[in-house]
Amino acid sequence: MTKGIIVAGLSGGSGKSVVAVGLVAAYARQGFKVVPFKKGPDYIDAGWMQLAAGQPCYNLDPYLMDPEIIKHSFMWHSDNANMAIVEGNRGLFDGVNVEGAYSTAELSVELNLPVLLVVDCTKTTRTVAALVLGCQKLDPRVMIRGVILNRLGTARHESIVRQAVEHYTGIPVVGAVPRSKTDYFPQRHLGLTPYHEHDGADQAISMLADIAKKHLDLNTIRNLMGDVGQPGILAEAISGETSTKVRIGILKDAAFQFYYPENLDALVAEGAELVAINAMTARTLPELDGLYIGGGFPETGARRLAENSSFRQSVKLAAESGLPIYAECGGLIYLGESILLDEEEYPLAGVFPIRFGLNRKPQAHGYTKLMVSGRNPFYKVGERIKGHEFRYSTILSWQGDQADLALEMERGVGFMDNMDGLIYKNVLALYTHIHALSTPQWAGRLVARALEFKTQRKKI
Repeated sequence: MTKGIIVAGLSGGSGKSVVAVGLVAAYARQGFKVVPFKKGPDYIDAGWMQLAAGQPCYNLDPYLMDPEIIKHSFMWHSDNANMAIVEGNRGLFDGVNVEGAYSTAELSVELNLPVLLVVDCTKTTRTVAALVLGCQKLDPRVMIRGVILNRLGTARHESIVRQAVEHYTGIPVVGAVPRSKTDYFPQRHLGLTPYHEHDGADQAISMLADIAKKHLDLNTIRNLMGDVGQPGILAEAISGETSTKVRIGILKDAAFQFYYPENLDALVAEGAELVAINAMTARTLPELDGLYIGGGFPETGARRLAENSSFRQSVKLAAESGLPIYAECGGLIYLGESILLDEEEYPLAGVFPIRFGLNRKPQAHGYTKLMVSGRNPFYKVGERIKGHEFRYSTILSWQGDQADLALEMERGVGFMDNMDGLIYKNVLALYTHIHALSTPQWAGRLVARALEFKTQRKKI
């Protein structure tokens, strides 16, 4: 039976990523098969968890996914593993309303998993016990089974906090991590730097495994884990594979990194052969039936993307030829005319007449809900889609009109004027990221459009 636990914190920045990634890396080093999960809409933390485990990290999002979908996905992906470790997000009880809807606490209840609570002990002692006791009493359904003290100053500091927590709450302290001057995860924007852009990523993982081995009681934490149930009716849907029908390109490089593994799995299950392409080094697109461009940070690779003019031109020609292209956030930017960074303008693929800029503050951040109002290659008019957006980019100019936008924002910011989803021939580009388990029609539609394109090309 697979065992599982959720690593949660009292707030964002409490150190739960250090603990979660460290645990995954330490157990994987011991030879355990560890399946990592990340709660909420997140690619960057999930990437670090994936690197530590040596296998994909899957997302569990109570806003995007129905409870039964979450349970089956969690159980299916955990099957045949020794343990499943879930990293929460924000504070344990932080949700979208006063009841804490869609919080890490609610996820722990849905999955019937115990919680390992990470507490930042900076400049505090006995008050830590009060904080843990409050969490313990707020919702008795949440099984807080262990506490990890983080950012401790001295041995005496640790002793006082440990005794206070265990005396007032009865919850064992199963780890005590001292303050460190080493920044294992450099921050950028509102989160961590993606591991793809971290020159010492493997070294950081190794150091975190060392920290977990030295400062966490790995054996006790294993014993605190709860049982993960057996996969149910979604097993076939999640894992099913069909014969290859089409070739779909995926831009994967330092600029384009944000892909949920479930999205790629869903495309394969629908009959796609996925072709990874580096937009910085490939001279042109290979022969494809469709193209999926996910999010990332094209601004950090703008110079190299711009310099690869032959590839940019091939993407534009492919769009002109009717190649089905689905682009999210960073992918939308890449399909624009250019991006202005530090007073230097970098040309992009030029599918859409948009000049982008970059702001120091987020321009959109959070969950989205969209209603399909215009005809497009992938969604039916009247459908509603849930997703999320996170961008610093701005629209400096756009030589288009609302007729070119297919999605009305019922929640979120979108592209412009409360709309999202730019259309050009068989291209749909939007700021919203979707998750395949929340939007199950997406993969089948992309493969269907790709098959139509392939069939039409053969006739020509």
